[in-house]
Amino acid sequence: MPNVISPDGSIRRDNWAVVPRPDEGESLAIPSDQPALVPADLWLAGHEHFAGREDIGVWFDSHDEPEILEGKVNELPVIAVNFPKFSDGRGYSIARLLRERFGYTGELRAIGDVLLDQLQFMKRCGFDAYVLRPDKDITKAQRCLNFFSQGYQAATDTDVPLFRRRAS
Repeated sequence: MPNVISPDGSIRRDNWAVVPRPDEGESLAIPSDQPALVPADLWLAGHEHFAGREDIGVWFDSHDEPEILEGKVNELPVIAVNFPKFSDGRGYSIARLLRERFGYTGELRAIGDVLLDQLQFMKRCGFDAYVLRPDKDITKAQRCLNFFSQGYQAATDTDVPLFRRRAS
């Protein structure tokens, strides 16, 4: 199992399994011995079955719309957003929408092609857990999460832009 990076840069074992989307005609294969992240639309389709389970979270692919979970996001302990390739920035928008528009307060994790130089920007968009691509050095994560001391723009970590903070 991979490791998960927390916002403070600490590293912990990841016990959540990412359940892939089943092929047509197959059913969702949820492991019975560990918590699982299932595709968001399939969780919604089986909402009655999954309701109240703290061992089931969801994952969004970069083309998924977070609006499908409007009003239900805080029923989930973990929401993951998949970055299929490092240059696909749609996951940043999904994170901002989940935090700012839909008020998600649980763990929001980045999965997939996650690189060290993206961590600071992911953190500003609302992610609070990160699973790095396996070939990256996880011991450098803490430095990368706090590389910049200030951000110019307002984001999920501060709602006041730098020019307003300096004037006050």
